[in-house]
Amino acid sequence: MIYLVEDDDSIRKLVIYALESQGFAARGFDTPKAFWDAFRAQTPELILLDIMLPEEDGISILRRIRSSPASRGLPVIMLTAKNTEYDRVQGLDSGADDYISKPFGMMELIARVRAVLRRRSPESRVTEYRAGRLRVCPERHEVTVDGQKVELTYKEFMLLTLLMENRGRVLTRDVLMDRVWGLNAEKENRTLDVHIRTLRSKLGQVGSLIQTVRGIGYLLDGETEA
Repeated sequence: MIYLVEDDDSIRKLVIYALESQGFAARGFDTPKAFWDAFRAQTPELILLDIMLPEEDGISILRRIRSSPASRGLPVIMLTAKNTEYDRVQGLDSGADDYISKPFGMMELIARVRAVLRRRSPESRVTEYRAGRLRVCPERHEVTVDGQKVELTYKEFMLLTLLMENRGRVLTRDVLMDRVWGLNAEKENRTLDVHIRTLRSKLGQVGSLIQTVRGIGYLLDGETEA
């Protein structure tokens, strides 16, 4: 069972329909009170949670879920129109498993739901990508170099994870912009280059693993051991 907490009737009905059409059992709630009443009666497999809600905001609900030993490991995906980096980081730091900004496509939503459920399944193992002295763990949202944690912003972490997942393959600028900033992002600005430059700096010597493919995009070296 998937629970959706969303006060917009049209979005709530559309998401529930999309989930049920893909074989998921789902229930929607327009207020936190209705959600908590149902939550006490039945614990769902996953929660889709808006941030801007009447009575109680989504971040507060998420923190309450994470504070209880009984629900601490419950998968939660934030669905929200709040799309600043601060809002994303706040949601992830509060324990969200994923964060989807409105407007979003239903097929993307279904894919992200399935991905989170796979990661949270009992038989799944924690994924760790390695490149020489560099380690990236998406589930723990953790980056280390020589065992020392490296603090990255949300978008820097997304960029590095994409490059690690596709190690040795060139990712075009458009692909990186679409995956990190969304389909409507301005492709001609220098935002991507600035983030890559900052990411390299924070990684120190291993930042050289991130290579520029002039006129195309970037890749994370599949051979070099830093």
